[in-house]
Amino acid sequence: MAMNRMTVAQIRKHLSQFTIAIAGCGGLGSNAAVALARAGIGKLLLVDFDLVEPSNLYRQYFFCDQIGTFKTDALAENIHRIDNSIELETKNIKLDELAVIQLFSDVDLVIEAFDQAAEKQMLLEAMLVNFPEKPFIMGNGMAGYGNFEAIKQLQWDKQVYICGDFTNEISEDNPPLAPRVGIVANMQANLAMELLLKMSK
Repeated sequence: MAMNRMTVAQIRKHLSQFTIAIAGCGGLGSNAAVALARAGIGKLLLVDFDLVEPSNLYRQYFFCDQIGTFKTDALAENIHRIDNSIELETKNIKLDELAVIQLFSDVDLVIEAFDQAAEKQMLLEAMLVNFPEKPFIMGNGMAGYGNFEAIKQLQWDKQVYICGDFTNEISEDNPPLAPRVGIVANMQANLAMELLLKMSK
């Protein structure tokens, strides 16, 4: 199905059949989840263990009155304000391989949205070992500002895709800022839609 040959209603009807897991509900995860919610995804599984902090508001889809609440719960609340027909499941846990196996066995696609390289590596390895046929979209390199033309997506393995510039990792003097984080998050969401629109259910 070519997206430019489908109406909004057709796209939403097709996407409503699918479940996407969002691993990490910070800058990438919260913005990707909102984009997918607006596109009409049927169900989102939101996984994170952090609380909303004041510093999160500069790039993550949260609000001042949500500071101190679990990110998963705050994000679910915000998504339901956009579309209360979307099915949402939240898990306030820190992912490890066992949790990946338990939580992601029934989802159609997984979006990785962690900040730390070790967490990204753990999830990548868990997906490759346990769900090698399941589409898996990672983020890599979205810190700083400018250099828009460097941001791209590539297919790293049969079902593994990466969005970002693959260079600008997060550090104290190269922080994640809303514009570039938002670009990569929406690129992840766009790629997820593209993959799901080619799948039958």
